[in-house]
Amino acid sequence: MAAETSHDAGRPAKRATIVDVAQHAGVSTASASKVLRGVQGVSPGMRARVEASMQALSYRPHRLARGMRGSTFTVGVMLSDIDNPFFGVLVRGLSEVFATQKYELLIAPATSGETSQEAVIDSLIDHQMDGLVLIAPRSHEEHLEEIGRQIPTVVIGPHGPSQHYDTVSDDDQLGAELVVDYLVALGHRHIAFLANRHPSNLVNLPEVARGRGYEEAMTRRSLTQEVTFIEGDWSHEGGRAVGRHLLESYPRPTAIFAGADVAALGVLATCWEDGVRIPDELSVVGYDNSPTGALTPISLTSVDQAGHEMGATAGQLLLERIHGRSEARNEVLTPRLVVRRTTGPI
Repeated sequence: MAAETSHDAGRPAKRATIVDVAQHAGVSTASASKVLRGVQGVSPGMRARVEASMQALSYRPHRLARGMRGSTFTVGVMLSDIDNPFFGVLVRGLSEVFATQKYELLIAPATSGETSQEAVIDSLIDHQMDGLVLIAPRSHEEHLEEIGRQIPTVVIGPHGPSQHYDTVSDDDQLGAELVVDYLVALGHRHIAFLANRHPSNLVNLPEVARGRGYEEAMTRRSLTQEVTFIEGDWSHEGGRAVGRHLLESYPRPTAIFAGADVAALGVLATCWEDGVRIPDELSVVGYDNSPTGALTPISLTSVDQAGHEMGATAGQLLLERIHGRSEARNEVLTPRLVVRRTTGPI
C-alpha cells in the first residue's frame, strides 16, 4: 500500500471537475454549474459554498468544454487609446466584476481611427467572445447597432440610447460646466478649451459634450466673447503643442481647460519648461481624475468621472446581457470636480 501511495504521489494532480466541486460543496452538479455561469436566483449561501469549493480545489473551467456548451467565458475589450491612463482605471473596474464570475478579459488595443477599430472588433467577434466592451469607440451609430445585434455589447463613452447595446457614460456636459463655473468664481474670464480633433459627423462623442458644456457655461456667465476653442490631440504631445501655442498667443489665457488629463499633463510640461508658475500665472484643469494627475508632484485639478465605477457598471451590464437581458440600458454617471494645486485665483 505504501508503494502504491508513493507511486500516486509522483503523478500530476488530477484536474478538478465541476462534479468534484459540487460534491465538495454538498450541492448538485446543476447548482454548481449555475454558480459558475453566474445565473441569477442562486442563494448567497450556496454561491459562497460553491465558490469556496472552487478555490479549495483550485478549479478552473476547461475552455474547450465551455466552448462546447456555447460559452467561452471570455469577454473582448476594445481600447481606443492604450496610452490613456484613465482607460486603465476603467479596465480595473471591469476586471474585478468579471473575475468573480470566472470570466477572462481579452484586451485588444486599437488606434483612434474608425477603420482600425472596426478591424479589432471584427476579430474579437470571430474569436467567439461571449460579449464585448467597447471603450470610447469612434464608430458610427449604425455600425454599433449592427455589432449589438450580433453579440452582447456595452459601449463606454459615447452618449445616446440604443436599441441593441447598453451604454455607460459620464455627464460630460455637466463636468465641463463645473470647470467653467469654478474658474469664473476664481476670477478667470479668458478660459481656453483644448478640444479633441474628431469627425464632425460623430456628434455623440464625449469630447463634443464637453465642448458644448464649456461653451454654454461661458455664455451663461456672459463670457461669449472669451470663448476660445483650440483643437489638438488628446495626448501628451498634443497637450504640449497646444500649450506652446497658447503660451505664445496674445493676450494669453489665464486658464486652460484640457478635455483630458493626458493632454493637461502635456500643457503642464510646456509650462514647466518655460518657467511659467502654476497656478500663479496660469491655471490648468484636466478631465478624468487619472492616477497620474493625482500624484503629489503634479496635483492636477480635474473632473472625476468615476472611472472605476464606470468600468464596474459596464461589466455588470454585460453580464446581464450575456445571461439573457434584451432591453437596452443607458447609465449616466454624475461627475465631480476635484480641486488640487494647478488652479488658483487670478
